[in-house]
Amino acid sequence: SFVWLPSSGEEESSGERGVLHTWRGYSCSVTPDKVLLSRPVLQAALGAKHGVLLVEGGQVYSFGELPWKQNQALSGTTEPILEAGLSEQHVVSVAAGACHSGAVTEDGAVHMWGDNTYGQCGLSGLSVVPNPTPVGVVDCEATPPQPVRILEVACGEQHTLALSTRHEVWSWGSGCQLGLLTTTFPVWKPQKVEHLAGRHVLQVVCGSSHSLALVRCLPPPHEARRPPLDKCGQCNQSLYTMTDKEDHVIISDSHYCPLGVELEEVSAPASASGGLMATGVKSSPYPDEQALKDYLKRLSDQSLAEHASKNPTTVQCPLTEPADVFISDPATPVAQSVTPMGSALNHLVISCASAVGERVASTYEALSLRKVISYWSGVCYEPLWNSVACMCVQGPGEGRERPEERVRQEEHRQGKKSSSLGDIREEEAEGLNRRLSLPGLLSQVSPRLLRRVSRPPVRAVALTPVGVAESDAHLPSLQTEVWSWGRGQEGQLGHGDLLPRLQPLCIKGLSGKEVIRLAAGALHSLVLTAQSQVYSWGSNSFGQLGHMESPSTIPRLAKLSEGIRVWDVGAGQNHTVLLADGDCFQPILYYSGQQVKEGSLETSQDSVCAGGQSCAALADRNVMGFIASLHELAAAERKYYCKLTSIKSILLSNLGPACTGLLQNLVGRFGRLSQLTGQNSASLTSFLRRSRDVRGLVVLDNAHLFLDTYSEYCTAIGNLLVMGGFQALVKPCQDVFGKGAEAVQKLSECCEDGATLADVLINLFYLPVRHLHEYGRLLLKLATCYEVNSMDYQKLQDVCSKYESLALHLKRKRKEAEYTLHFWKSFPGKMTDSLRKPSRRLVCESSNKALTLQNAGRFSVNWFILFNDALVHAQFSTHHVFPLATLWVEPISEENAGLYGLKVTSPEESFMLLASSPSEKAKWLRAINQTVEQALSGAGLDTSGAVMRADPPISRTASYTFYKDSRLKGATYEGRWVVGKPHGRGVLKWPDGRMYTGTFKNGLEDGYGDYIVPNKTLNKNDYYQGHWKDGKMHGFGTFRYATGEVYEGSFQDNMRHGHGMLRSGKLNSTSPSVFIGQWLHDKKTGYGVFDDITRGEKYMGLWQDDQRQGNGVIVTQFGLYYEGAFSNNKMMGTGVLLSEDDTTFEGDFSDDWTLSGKGTLTMPNGDYIEGSFSGVWGTGLKISGSYYKPNIYDSDKEKSCTLKLGRLAVPSEEKWKAVFEECWSRLGCDSPGQGETSTAWDNIAIALTINRRQHRDSPELLSRSHNKTLESLEFIPQHVGPVTLEKYHIIRRYLIKACDTPLHPLGRLVETLVAVYRMTYVGVGANRRLLQQAVNEIKSYLSRIFQIVRFLFPDLPEEGGLLAEAPNEKKDSDSNGTKIESPKPGRVVSSSALLLPVLLPRLFPSLFTLYALEKEKEDDVYWECVLRLNKQPDLALLAFLGVQQKFWPATMTVHGEKQQILSSTKDACFASAVETLQQISTTFTPSDKLQVIQLTFEEITQEVLSLLKQDFLWSMDDLFPVFLYVVLRARIRNLGSEVSLIEDFMDPCVQHGEHGIMFTTLKVLLLDPTVYTHIPVKLNNT
Repeated sequence: SFVWLPSSGEEESSGERGVLHTWRGYSCSVTPDKVLLSRPVLQAALGAKHGVLLVEGGQVYSFGELPWKQNQALSGTTEPILEAGLSEQHVVSVAAGACHSGAVTEDGAVHMWGDNTYGQCGLSGLSVVPNPTPVGVVDCEATPPQPVRILEVACGEQHTLALSTRHEVWSWGSGCQLGLLTTTFPVWKPQKVEHLAGRHVLQVVCGSSHSLALVRCLPPPHEARRPPLDKCGQCNQSLYTMTDKEDHVIISDSHYCPLGVELEEVSAPASASGGLMATGVKSSPYPDEQALKDYLKRLSDQSLAEHASKNPTTVQCPLTEPADVFISDPATPVAQSVTPMGSALNHLVISCASAVGERVASTYEALSLRKVISYWSGVCYEPLWNSVACMCVQGPGEGRERPEERVRQEEHRQGKKSSSLGDIREEEAEGLNRRLSLPGLLSQVSPRLLRRVSRPPVRAVALTPVGVAESDAHLPSLQTEVWSWGRGQEGQLGHGDLLPRLQPLCIKGLSGKEVIRLAAGALHSLVLTAQSQVYSWGSNSFGQLGHMESPSTIPRLAKLSEGIRVWDVGAGQNHTVLLADGDCFQPILYYSGQQVKEGSLETSQDSVCAGGQSCAALADRNVMGFIASLHELAAAERKYYCKLTSIKSILLSNLGPACTGLLQNLVGRFGRLSQLTGQNSASLTSFLRRSRDVRGLVVLDNAHLFLDTYSEYCTAIGNLLVMGGFQALVKPCQDVFGKGAEAVQKLSECCEDGATLADVLINLFYLPVRHLHEYGRLLLKLATCYEVNSMDYQKLQDVCSKYESLALHLKRKRKEAEYTLHFWKSFPGKMTDSLRKPSRRLVCESSNKALTLQNAGRFSVNWFILFNDALVHAQFSTHHVFPLATLWVEPISEENAGLYGLKVTSPEESFMLLASSPSEKAKWLRAINQTVEQALSGAGLDTSGAVMRADPPISRTASYTFYKDSRLKGATYEGRWVVGKPHGRGVLKWPDGRMYTGTFKNGLEDGYGDYIVPNKTLNKNDYYQGHWKDGKMHGFGTFRYATGEVYEGSFQDNMRHGHGMLRSGKLNSTSPSVFIGQWLHDKKTGYGVFDDITRGEKYMGLWQDDQRQGNGVIVTQFGLYYEGAFSNNKMMGTGVLLSEDDTTFEGDFSDDWTLSGKGTLTMPNGDYIEGSFSGVWGTGLKISGSYYKPNIYDSDKEKSCTLKLGRLAVPSEEKWKAVFEECWSRLGCDSPGQGETSTAWDNIAIALTINRRQHRDSPELLSRSHNKTLESLEFIPQHVGPVTLEKYHIIRRYLIKACDTPLHPLGRLVETLVAVYRMTYVGVGANRRLLQQAVNEIKSYLSRIFQIVRFLFPDLPEEGGLLAEAPNEKKDSDSNGTKIESPKPGRVVSSSALLLPVLLPRLFPSLFTLYALEKEKEDDVYWECVLRLNKQPDLALLAFLGVQQKFWPATMTVHGEKQQILSSTKDACFASAVETLQQISTTFTPSDKLQVIQLTFEEITQEVLSLLKQDFLWSMDDLFPVFLYVVLRARIRNLGSEVSLIEDFMDPCVQHGEHGIMFTTLKVLLLDPTVYTHIPVKLNNT
């Protein structure tokens, strides 16, 4: 044995860490020996007679007997020697088996060396591997095969296990402890343990001939639960047993199937297995092959069917001489083949890393914490440990009793142990064996125990929340299972029998025990739980289990004195080493096992491991107290978790029946807190073994998680406290724990004498809050180990202050809850029921008459109570609650008669409160303002008063339900408020389903909003979207009716008023129609156009009260045209009716298309009848009158009789008045021209800004060019002072841009006019008789828009006026003398020149269609002539037209070459002029068209000049034939329509200028019939 004893001063002075100490066995003289290395040791692993060390830097040393090394074969080495083969690698973990070792490198590769007799080094063909050699772990199922990265390895006597980064287990070597589907050993190549595939394995360890794995629980399945079976699906034995003993009954559900794999969901015929081990008979331990395949398929993603079919299913453990194992005499040595060789605890660096990052998704059962009297025979070392590992090997000569006998004795002892009620408390609560012992017969049992027997295992209260919490991403999982497999001759598998298991099987006794660490000795196993308890099972020949003399085949709790919390375990051949916390934070080392004698020893250390008959410990020197502080933090957390667990198991699990909603919530929050603490405790423990960097601490990195959990927990306690829940818990507690409830008193550590049970319970539940101070204190202690200006120091300081301030905040919360509870006790009972709410806390109340209502009656009682969410005004029997979010309070100045008043405003009431003194007034004002501010900011988590504002904002967002207001009764408003009134954006919902979403102003809907009104009869909604004013629809909007009608237009006072369009029905419904026009108080009144699509009629005229009344025009799709008077929606009065063939009736009508009275009927040929008519047009007419056949000499009279259409139609100026009025009102004028120009410009600016803001929220509505237009419109052109030409052009450009966007009032006007114009003259409205009205309508638009333009630019001259001259131009004209010239066209102001370019292009299609229809006949004659003449070649045509020879072009240019014009040449002469003239069809406005004509003349002149090569002036006789040639060659189809359009819209000032003369030429050419008649004659003569 090696001895080491530090001097007292050495510990503080040197700053080393990772110092290794080893010792062998235990006797009173043993002292650990310090192994000196150049670097700190990170991990130690011990084998039977050797050890492996991992030092900082990733190097590996071996020591002890190393027979595989040539030079070390005979004598062992005490000095560690470096494994040079690994010096290039960075090793992260090591392991030692009985006679072989393993190492894992940073990149996940495995290196093995040592004895390889059984293939345990994974290298075929070698019996010994002298130096570390890489072993390939390859997943062959992947295509292509993938190398598997390994986290850690564990070594046994004849086998090795590896845990991959994907948390799967791989094994190689020999024996059934491999868990593989094979009978062929050794297995040289690492194979995956398929039975654990698909599960998340956290740690693996190896005993001498058995294996253990720590596995994360699967989340609970979502499928419906099947009824529980009462027989095992495999061995057909009962799952539940009842055993009668002398004085008690044992009921047990701990059936352990001997057949390895327990297939819970596959029912398979059981195979007889009784004789398997004793006789070695090969009976299959598996169900049928297919069932196995199904099960394996479910377990893993890759199907294992092939694997199972290749290997025979009669797999079993090849036991050589199995009889030796079971019937050996105690004196005889056990057969060599099963000599158990030991294993190392898989240790520090890696195992914990794999435990971090677990996510937990299922609930776990509460554990009863047994407070047992410990009689552990063992020694206490008190070092500052970091981790423990032991490894033991048992020599062949050590005697043991027969296993069967031991098991029998064990059962007998168990029977005796379970006979007292006290032991039931210890053993029960889903205890080790889930066994209930009932004294005497069932009838004598106390009702509570019976209740516990019959109670289903699922409790009424979920002690932990089921959902996956965010925290679990950063914390180790506590929901784990332990799986074991291999040989079980000593019960080391923990399944309650001595049978081997060929496949991993879950140990039932450990389910729900929160296992976090495993260790395996040669023939015994240990687990460590999150509650710092150790369970052990297997061989106990030297007391290594630490709980009784006999062995145990199931996990049992190791006995330790109360308050000892274990946090690392190690197991050797026949001994166990534990590292634990005692009363101080210095760790204690416990030893249990071989060579036990009395004595003790003290040191100061940091990590342990044991192996063979040796133990090793790693100690850290206390660098600046940093390690000590870390240990203190971890120890405090472990102690705290044990406390929480005991509260949960002793108290909460027994309060199940008393659960109300609030208590259930509290229990759930407690469970969450407890789970978080347990996970943090496990995390800290693994943190100690692994790293020394404070940055990994969950308490630091995820502080918000802890803070939130504590806040929620504290709120839950407060809520239960306020509702008097703790008083209600007193009785259930006394029922369960007796009258004094000492167990609860003891738990709560309550030291106050005479405290009631309710107070004790409150104290108990507030215990966790005190732990926040612990966090603060210990983090501060850690911070002192760092430099003050370092990042780590800052972080620790910040988090520490967060914990401290939360602790203070929660303390304040507790006081508030207690104050509120006290208040409810004194408050009159009736009101308490309706006002008492869990989350409601009292702030202050006026029972001392400090606050009264102004003008209250003499005997009235007015009690004001301020809660954290409402101000309550209580009277004798009634009370009113004012929610704080919608409460405004302001002080009233004290000048008026010394009153100390507060004005309180709520959405529906406003009242005055009088305080008794200035201080009371200030107190209440402050209290109300602060609580309002807290209510608005949410939970009011003000950790410091400084953050609070003095006054809550006047404008705020809140929700409120109206109860009084007649219009809003029952409605709920959610949105912005200003002093008691909805103001800003919000949503208002009425109980009947109506809903308004939009802006409010002073409590009323105002601005833009959406409004939905359910229509009960049609089961659809009416939907309005548009502008509001003073709570009513006002302005532009769209209303979609439930009936399918859609109105788009102006509203006023909730009614359609102004200009609007109503679409009714779809095209296939009964009466689809469209009306566009003026509305007055929801009715069609004024001018409007009604398109009745089904009847094919369009009416354009006046309306009154939804009826046609006054003058109007109707056109039909069959070409009928009527203009005249309407009355009561019918044609009634004088009118004119024309049919398509020009048959005309002029006279009286009595109904639609019904003639009645005097009139004249004119035939297309001029014959007419005068007289009295009756009947419907189109059917037989009754006529009484005279028939006239006009004489050829009556031509004068005929001319006077020609009909002037449009006389009885609505004058153009009367049309669309509402559209123009709306534009004026947008500019701020009550009537056209009445108002201020500056106001108009302001309104334009506001409109643009508002519209831009609206569109900024939804940018997709605006194109980029549109955005630019808006930007340029924001600059207002100068509109004061004389308008010069330059300024005139600026105005013109501004108007073009303004009319380009509907966001500008002018653009809006133009857009509407275009819409109504198209609505009128498209479709049925495309009737040639409407041409003149269409032209006049455009002219009226021009004059009315020009009026608006002149209003905006007051100095613009009126129509036909002259522009002012710029100063410099004036000088020029003066110097030239004072000649009076006719004004240039550019100087004259005209509405058409200014506005037609904007308007006409938009209206052109519908207008030009009318022209084409009107001029159809003339155009046809003209076109026929054009086609005929164009067949002639150029020279012939020129000759025919009488063009003088000198004007005939002689050459033409083709591709830059001059060519002679021949008699056959076509389309070559005057080609450029022809091309120019053809462009007339591509222009819109008369001025543009005239420009084209002018250019044509210029082109002709140019060509003639180049011919004559001298100046010359045209005479009309010369010019006319040439121009006629060009017109004919240009082939313009609708030239007549073009000419009419120019004539109608030509600027008056142009008529007598150059343009006018040119246009006249074209007109004459087109309209003079002689032109066309003399041409054909000439041609015929030739």
